[in-house]
Amino acid sequence: MNEEEMNLLYKKQNYEYDLPKELVAQYPLENRSSSRLMILNKQTGEIQHKTFTDIIDYLNPGDVLVINTTKVIPARLFGNNPKGKKIEILLLQKNIIDIDSEWLCLIKPNNKIKLDEEIKINNEFSAKIIEYKEDGVRLVRFFSRMDKCDPLQMVEEHGSIPLPTYIKRDPNITDKNTYQTIYAKEKGSVAAPTAGLHFTEDLLQKIKKKGAIITEVVLHVGLGTFRPVHSEDIRDHKMHSEYCTISKESAGVINAAKSLGKKIIAVGTTTTRTLESFATKESLLDHGSKWTNLFIYPGKDFKIIDALITNFHTPASSLLILVSAFAGYEFIMRAYSIAISEKYRFFSYGDAMMVM
Repeated sequence: MNEEEMNLLYKKQNYEYDLPKELVAQYPLENRSSSRLMILNKQTGEIQHKTFTDIIDYLNPGDVLVINTTKVIPARLFGNNPKGKKIEILLLQKNIIDIDSEWLCLIKPNNKIKLDEEIKINNEFSAKIIEYKEDGVRLVRFFSRMDKCDPLQMVEEHGSIPLPTYIKRDPNITDKNTYQTIYAKEKGSVAAPTAGLHFTEDLLQKIKKKGAIITEVVLHVGLGTFRPVHSEDIRDHKMHSEYCTISKESAGVINAAKSLGKKIIAVGTTTTRTLESFATKESLLDHGSKWTNLFIYPGKDFKIIDALITNFHTPASSLLILVSAFAGYEFIMRAYSIAISEKYRFFSYGDAMMVM
């Protein structure tokens, strides 16, 4: 690919596409794994249309399926400012991992709250903005009149699931379960790693029975994942940092599989970013915990993953750009055009694709 062609891949406008509103999934399917699955073969350019349960046909003994076990917290809170104005607080992530009471948040309406002005959530809990950050983010300190304040406990009791803005309805009681992978266990995300929403316990057991290995990583989904790309040259986009972890055991499983020539299949873009964030120059996997702001776009090398399971992403998003980097820009845009004509369901509660 020449320089002119590469420069086209760096233009945000080339990742825009028109999507009919009716293709944006507003509710999950009753059976998670009954969604449609588009299979993309990078080597041949072939596209096939399957059901998600067919994914087992593309996993072989010894292959490693890597999942992100982060758990979505009900991170949307409502309170009132001193004048009684309703204020919405969306918790994004802890400011510092070992300080429970300070979180980076989005506030709506943003212009109604000043520094150190109290936002009363209820008779026990309140919050104050203590610092203005970039991109409309606010550093918020939560406190309790009764005891030490744990915002995670507070949102579990008083918060609601923060469904994406393209879901044009209020969250209901079932979203606490359906907007959550069945293997979620590490609390900390404000959005689901949606590729994992398609798996059921039955399907995971069949995958294990076939001889594929399932191993775990954690990336707590925050502003970095769902913040839109605004810069016209995508290389100027700055990802917000998100906290991720790979255990020594998981790294060992993946490195052993790679040494045997087995495939590493990432479930989702968050898993992909975690794995590639811990990749060494020798294309092996390190372990530990870190904040990552890795932004993957065309031209970036993938050192760990061989295949990717993912949903259909919003136009000009860092997620669509990552998938284009892995599968090839023209291939992905052709696949999206076909998905629209075939009326696939898009975004968080939508259908899936597997690129291999």
